[in-house]
Amino acid sequence: MRTHTVDRLAAFVLGLEGLAVAALVGWQIWALAVGDTGSVQSAVALMVLTAVGAVAVLAFAVATWRGLSWGRSGGVVTQLLILAVALGAVTGAYASPTTGLALAIPGLIALVLLLFAVRAAGRQARGPASE
Repeated sequence: MRTHTVDRLAAFVLGLEGLAVAALVGWQIWALAVGDTGSVQSAVALMVLTAVGAVAVLAFAVATWRGLSWGRSGGVVTQLLILAVALGAVTGAYASPTTGLALAIPGLIALVLLLFAVRAAGRQARGPASE
């Protein structure tokens, strides 16, 4: 399957997001090592779930790079979840607009790129006459 530039850009942004989540796992390991956690069991469980999320986002990036539809679908769902977290970060008792923007900007960029990648894949699937 032929991939387009927009697929590659979307995969690149997804890969950066996956690496950011993996870095979060590293930070959680550090916090656990220095004793900056209230509950070791909860910290380990959160670390495992975060690692699973990092692997999933990186898998979506690789699949998108290869032009596979499940990677784009998973990437879109991931971006919608990121945008939901960003909205939560800017509202509520402990609102942090800076954190919300830091999450929302790459989430919106990736979402737009993924939607363009879906459109390009749809045109390619309909045949060469539609490109």
